[in-house]
Amino acid sequence: MSDIPRRAVTRTAKLASLPIGFAGRTALGFGKRTIGRPAEAVALEVQRRTAEQLFAVLGELKGGAMKVGQLLSIFEAGLPEEIAGPFRASLTRLQEAAPPMPAATTHRVLAEGLGEDWREMFAEFDDEPAAAASIGQVHKAVWRDGRTVAVKVQYPGAAQALMSDFNQISRLSRLFTPLFPGVEVKPVIADLKRRLEKELDYVDEARAQTAFHEAYADDPDFVVPAVVAQSGNVLVTEWLDGTPLAKVIAEGDQELRNRAGMLLFRFLLSGPARCEMIHIDPHPGNFRMMDDGRLGVMDFGGAARVPAELQWSIGRLTRIGTLGDPDEIVDALFEEGFLVPDAEVDPQEVADLIGPHAAPFAVDRFRYSREWMREQTAHGLGVAADMRPGALARQFRFPPQYLAVSRALTGGGGVLCQLETEGNFRAEVERWLPGFTDDGPDADDPGRPDEATA
Repeated sequence: MSDIPRRAVTRTAKLASLPIGFAGRTALGFGKRTIGRPAEAVALEVQRRTAEQLFAVLGELKGGAMKVGQLLSIFEAGLPEEIAGPFRASLTRLQEAAPPMPAATTHRVLAEGLGEDWREMFAEFDDEPAAAASIGQVHKAVWRDGRTVAVKVQYPGAAQALMSDFNQISRLSRLFTPLFPGVEVKPVIADLKRRLEKELDYVDEARAQTAFHEAYADDPDFVVPAVVAQSGNVLVTEWLDGTPLAKVIAEGDQELRNRAGMLLFRFLLSGPARCEMIHIDPHPGNFRMMDDGRLGVMDFGGAARVPAELQWSIGRLTRIGTLGDPDEIVDALFEEGFLVPDAEVDPQEVADLIGPHAAPFAVDRFRYSREWMREQTAHGLGVAADMRPGALARQFRFPPQYLAVSRALTGGGGVLCQLETEGNFRAEVERWLPGFTDDGPDADDPGRPDEATA
């Protein structure tokens, strides 16, 4: 019996405990209201206690539950400080670690993937995992040619457990709402489930990582480890040392956080230009600041293709958002399919909703911060509160071709707010996004270096 299915009953029980615990905390809140406690204070207490239980359960689970926890942890910058502060450390642990599987199980997966003589491929192999993630764990080893490598081993039964977790979490998605107001969790989880099916395929991940490695070879800003070997549920890549981005968030000085944030933003924007792909899992556990100042990037299981036409459309929408012309914004949203064909909207109301998201690219210097993120969340909630059935919210839809890019940039923005990084993000948009300064998808981009077109 494999490691994950053996714990299926325990996992299901833990996930099922969430609505029961939440109901008890909600009842507690209503009880306190009856003795005169302000509604806002009651809501905050419900949110705090929900967070305690939610992250305790997610942190103990592998698979889909942990993956959702990793994703939602990106949004902690938008939480009230009373909630975000006490849980920041536990979120970091959730991003960086999970319970290991037994060495015998690891050896079995290695034998199935690399062959019974797998040990002969390594000069050294550490049975103690160096890191664990949602679908597998990583061991540090020395390849037979002397290179230090990371050996990624997928948990046996991970696919079945993940799909089971996601089905349950999707049904319980309403419980995340008090913790992350303004985030539509259910469609995010549905998209995550589709993406995770790709992440389970290490052949696909190796192909994507190789494309990024070749596109960023000898780059002065980035390090993408080379793929050394891949077979079955085993992926071997070059090892990355460096300071985890989570540690930079917690302990880094402003200069380091500025550089880390700018490099993260640059990597997300430059990927489509360099190899027509974007890294869509930008939680801090996937990045390292190297001693030489470069940003090391790992985990390409969720990479998505971004063709040239889509790159140009994103740049054009971003430019229009920075200009702030209500009629032009509405016309562009209709053209790109963000508004239903028969939508009747107030252009100024749409501009008020869209404008703040383009703010970092409308000025030469911008500071991302938790406070700014909370303001955007509150702004969105304020607009939503004024809605009536059939009003603005129902006029919007999300074109599927934008989903992966939106996830990458939204998640990256959350990390930038955690870093509280400051810099000229507009210059990066001008450099990497055709359409922001171009007149058409076939126009030359004078701001992009020649080597970036690889």
